[in-house]
Amino acid sequence: MAENVQSETTPSMASLVTGIIGDAERLVKQEVTLARRELQAEFEKLKTAIMSMALGGGVALLGGLLLSFFLVYFLNALTYDRLPLWACFGIVGGLLAVTGGILLFIGATKVSEIQLVPPQTAETMKENVEWLQNQK
Repeated sequence: MAENVQSETTPSMASLVTGIIGDAERLVKQEVTLARRELQAEFEKLKTAIMSMALGGGVALLGGLLLSFFLVYFLNALTYDRLPLWACFGIVGGLLAVTGGILLFIGATKVSEIQLVPPQTAETMKENVEWLQNQK
């Protein structure tokens, strides 16, 4: 006599909750890993922008120091001493200030491109919250 016994085992509520908690823990770990990687990428952009700004400021300063005296006296010589030396210093100083300002603007533009909240992580976190809300 063969008995045909079909035993369907339905998962218990405790095992379902344990599974959901395990999935949530893995999800949080993955989100933290993703956020860490995105922040590292943004940090690299920040380092590049800061280096650009520092180098731009340094180059502007060094160029100003080395060329300012040459340009002032050259301008004075071109005008056959009709333009006073103080006016030549003012003209050259103004041009150097504009050049330095342009370099600083370029660096500030690069800094504005940096996103402190990683966009991919923010999007996946929104999706996760929506999914969790739909599970209720």
